[in-house]
Amino acid sequence: MVTKSTAAIELPPLNIQTVTFVLVGDSPLIVHAWSEKAKRQMLDKQMKKATKAREAKDPEADYEACFYKTEAGAYGFPAIGVKAAMVSACRFVDAKMTVMRGAFHIDCEMLEVIGEPRPREDMVRVGMGTADIRYRPEFVDWRIPVTIKFNASVISAEQIANLLNAAGFGVGIGEWRPEKNGSYGRFHVATSEESE
Repeated sequence: MVTKSTAAIELPPLNIQTVTFVLVGDSPLIVHAWSEKAKRQMLDKQMKKATKAREAKDPEADYEACFYKTEAGAYGFPAIGVKAAMVSACRFVDAKMTVMRGAFHIDCEMLEVIGEPRPREDMVRVGMGTADIRYRPEFVDWRIPVTIKFNASVISAEQIANLLNAAGFGVGIGEWRPEKNGSYGRFHVATSEESE
């Protein structure tokens, strides 16, 4: 026979805190959002649609299509990219990636990139080693404000800043970052002097 317990369950409140940092670029940030054209081409291929003749390359349109934008229309970068860099950097600070994935969150989809972009032209290898030219935005001087919610019973604000610095130096964000054998997209947490 199953009996119901009438005892009240008391749950201790989570110690959720919020901290805001500004990430300052130490090397240029290269961004490359999936364009609508690229997404359409992938979907057409997966749906076995007949392919059209290759369109003439339009460097200006390719460049413009690579931008991420915030809801307000500002230049952006995916928040998940910053969190992924932080989680990846756990190996440098002796922290468990599985624990850190749930210890903090960035509650937005897109972070604002403060800076002026310029176009860059790169030779890349695609598919079976075929060469192609890519036109992408590059931010030479850039900053990204980021607000992080964290469980203070698991990680402190100081540890988050340290994790961000480790991520900025050893992992990076964007194209050709250190994690992908490049040197772009490196950053550090702004000091009090840099924040003024």
